[in-house]
Amino acid sequence: MSNSIAELKPMQIWKNFAALNAVPRPSKKEEKVIQFMMAFGTSLGLETERDASGNVLIRKPATAGMEDRKTVVLQAHLDMVHQKNNNTEFNFDTQGIQMYTDGDWVRAKGTTLGADNGLGVAAIMGILESSALIHPPLEALFTIDEETGMTGAKNLSKDWLKGEILLNLDTEEDDELGIGCAGGVDITASGMYQPIASGNGMSGIRLQIKGLSGGHSGMDIHKGLGNANKLMTRLLYACQAEQPFGLNSFQGGNLRNAIPRESVVILAVENSGLKNFEKAFQNEREAILSEYLSRDPNITIEMEAVELPKQLMSPADQTLLLRCLYSVHNGVFAMSHEFPEMTETSNNLAQVRVGEGSIRAGCLCRSSRESAKKSLSMQLEATFALAGYSVEMSGDYPGWLPEPESEILQLVSRRYEHLFGETPRKVAGHGGLECGILKDHYPEMDMISFGPTIHGAHSPDERASVSSSLKFWKWLCDVLQNIPKKA
Repeated sequence: MSNSIAELKPMQIWKNFAALNAVPRPSKKEEKVIQFMMAFGTSLGLETERDASGNVLIRKPATAGMEDRKTVVLQAHLDMVHQKNNNTEFNFDTQGIQMYTDGDWVRAKGTTLGADNGLGVAAIMGILESSALIHPPLEALFTIDEETGMTGAKNLSKDWLKGEILLNLDTEEDDELGIGCAGGVDITASGMYQPIASGNGMSGIRLQIKGLSGGHSGMDIHKGLGNANKLMTRLLYACQAEQPFGLNSFQGGNLRNAIPRESVVILAVENSGLKNFEKAFQNEREAILSEYLSRDPNITIEMEAVELPKQLMSPADQTLLLRCLYSVHNGVFAMSHEFPEMTETSNNLAQVRVGEGSIRAGCLCRSSRESAKKSLSMQLEATFALAGYSVEMSGDYPGWLPEPESEILQLVSRRYEHLFGETPRKVAGHGGLECGILKDHYPEMDMISFGPTIHGAHSPDERASVSSSLKFWKWLCDVLQNIPKKA
């Protein structure tokens, strides 16, 4: 344990965070941290359980005089993202995180810090072991595998928790209240085509779009950033209208939750039509660059000669593909009526893989409203089906729809104003939180999310503010003291 970190204030958080970070806890490999948390609860003489998935639940009775208050579920996830710099030698399976202080920040030496969501876990540990804090009946829920599938939350029993209020401690700005999040579903379209041979008198061409900003397909989708797959489709469609060509391959995008930054196409054009094709390419290229100058200033769109590919799509299959990809909705589909600045529903055309007779396109459709997510996913399915492609939907998880009249929202906001003299920001993020899944399991439970300031999560630049943790601790303890009575 790092003594310097353990002695930071509030010690209730930092000494537990130091102890937690001494335990390896990568997603899907949480057995050591599960054992750590089980031992912690047992050592306090508290009722401690784990379920078949590895989620841990520790129950603590109310302090004297608080027995008539509503039971509160304190929730955080045990796993952390394991990333390191290329020049850092570190074994996440066996080593604890090496931490140090940098002014007001706590950082890790060349790796992720694990403040996401370790500070939330540590704060709950501090509440559980305290004999001085005033609080209602508590259920401390520590979930597993949040970062790579939320399988702990998904597999949680629907009758394990008894609480009426859930405080999720996984928000990363200390003046922010998380009041909603998006659910999502992966949509994969696939098809086959019969390649034809390229003809004599043709030349090979390689088109590439790169340098786009990319970004998170949930949190950044409202910014109107360029999607390399959609822009490449637009470019090809415009060129085809002026000069026929044969498509050999189309490769774009990578992760489902990332806006694609690059796309590469190989095609063939009749030598007699090369000048027409180049003119069409340059016209559309200039139009795209002009449109995206302020949003994606580093975008480049290049064309170069390459070896003539041996196989091409037939004109009919190619036209069907391009029409389909052009028709697939990408970006914001609807904004929230309750919270006008919040993205409610969106889609990201994340991946396109075409070549050697195979077609595959992958999307991530998101919405905080389940009915809207279902509607857009069906629209996307219909678009792909019109082209004759088969569609598979997988990885479905529910969103968390904001409830403006939520009792716990009003309470937590009011206590913040009382303590700090200002109104917290209310944010319904378009990314995913476990709250959506937990709300699906426990629809009557009132939920809110808040936490200390953490920057650079999921990267070796991750850092946590010490002063913010003190503010967060004060806020959390005050909220627990003011939980309303049972109805």
